[in-house]
Amino acid sequence: MRIALLAGEASGDQLGANLIDALRARFPQASFVGMAGPRMRAAGCEALAEMEELNVMGLVEILRHYPRLRRLRARLTRELTDWRPHVVVGIDVPDFTLWIERRLKDAGSLAVHYVCPQVWAWRAGRIPQIGRSINLMLTLFPFEAPFLRQHGIDATFVGHPLADRIPLHPDRQQLRQALGLAANAEWVALMPGSRRQELQRHVDLFLQTASVLHQQRPALRFVAGAVHARAAAFIRTRHAALAPQLPLEIIEGRASDVLLAADAALVVSGTISLESALCGTPAVVAYRLAALSYWWLRRAVKVAHIALPNLLLSRRLFPEFVQDEAHPAALAGALGQWLDDAAAREDCRRSCQALHQTLARSAGPSAAQAIAQSLAARGMASA
Repeated sequence: MRIALLAGEASGDQLGANLIDALRARFPQASFVGMAGPRMRAAGCEALAEMEELNVMGLVEILRHYPRLRRLRARLTRELTDWRPHVVVGIDVPDFTLWIERRLKDAGSLAVHYVCPQVWAWRAGRIPQIGRSINLMLTLFPFEAPFLRQHGIDATFVGHPLADRIPLHPDRQQLRQALGLAANAEWVALMPGSRRQELQRHVDLFLQTASVLHQQRPALRFVAGAVHARAAAFIRTRHAALAPQLPLEIIEGRASDVLLAADAALVVSGTISLESALCGTPAVVAYRLAALSYWWLRRAVKVAHIALPNLLLSRRLFPEFVQDEAHPAALAGALGQWLDDAAAREDCRRSCQALHQTLARSAGPSAAQAIAQSLAARGMASA
């Protein structure tokens, strides 16, 4: 069994690693190759390209890097076509991976896309392209599968692996001890993202916000979650330059633990906002883009919220601040409200716990089962 996987960011790397483990349990002799990050490589995926090569976000940035990305896409397509995988799994980043999936599907591979593109929010015109490109969609959220099936696309809700991994009833004091954080202090987590452009746009903003809060509440402490060593180094450098007096701990590679240990969090929009909800940690969501990217997205997006927890709960549980609204005074004020209102924090945790239970579906094994059943239906393997 030859299985190709294509991931382009940290959350996709985690999804891919979980899926590799689950697929290997079904197909012990399977080989895995593709575009991989460190977790997928550790799980046994041979990297034809490094995930970091796709580390680009925003319309302007993508246009600038398009020639390089097009060459990378063409190279991967050639090499995977020669390898002739039984299955190709594109993990998120649909504008890059769907093109490859379609060509491998046409060559006889089972084409699977993991993480539904947000066609229910914007760019609904992509739906026919998705249908032509894949055989099966694996969705993280329950409303997506019936939406796609209405458009003739085979789709299965498999749940979110974060909901499987994060404990439903965490011991916050034990986690603080494990992280070396003072047990009796009040902690705010700063989660500025994983991509280079996210860090460049948000680290200073988050440090400035923390400085405002610290002036108002001198006993408050801060902990920054860094996805990898480069992010940790960038945060450390900006902390020394911008706010050396700020009491800040920087912890690498333990985002969930950082969020579980915190009383409140300041996070960028994206998977980390969902992670905060699954941890039961009240959060404020901020996001900045290049001006042209924001101008375009503001006209294209058709949903009321940007934060995934708010979309899933159909209400603005987490305050959202986008572009010019995301400034230190506003973010500090919203965080202060969470810290001051114990009843609101408890309501938040109850809502987040219900969401957690909805999304916990053993995502990796569920995804592997859906892929095995699709292979069996095509006579390519036993389910």
